[in-house]
Amino acid sequence: MCPIKVHWHVRQIYTEYWRVKITITNFNHATNYSGWNLVALHPNLDQITQVFNFNYKPLGIYGDLNDTGIFYGIKHYNDILLQSRQNGNVQTELLMHKDGGKKFSFNGGWTFPRKISFNGEDCLMPLPDEYPRLPNKAVRTTFLFVYVVVLNVFVLNIM
Repeated sequence: MCPIKVHWHVRQIYTEYWRVKITITNFNHATNYSGWNLVALHPNLDQITQVFNFNYKPLGIYGDLNDTGIFYGIKHYNDILLQSRQNGNVQTELLMHKDGGKKFSFNGGWTFPRKISFNGEDCLMPLPDEYPRLPNKAVRTTFLFVYVVVLNVFVLNIM
């Protein structure tokens, strides 16, 4: 079981970059994690431009394919993940260059990592189909509005 929660949030979308915030929260009430590491599998990790508050190293385990990377704390700054109380989290922001939708887009829930491991323990991630999505169009709202207007006109004509 994964003792942490990873909150992966796309904060801003620039013309050429995505800005992602990662927060790691410790759920373990009894353990501090010193020298922690987080391994993430994400299709756009090969486009990382800057990591702000963590150290990052790409893990090129498949030759030219670089979609796996390891994040870990900066010594004497955030290398200890404290117990789950007031300071039981660490966070960073990433800048990832857009690749024009070749490998990474918001379609199908792929804004989130495909796989996460914390200190060598696999963390359970939902499948991309299980992520909540916003509708592409507001068809229902428009239909409901037209229906209410027609109903009101009909009722007014009867009276």
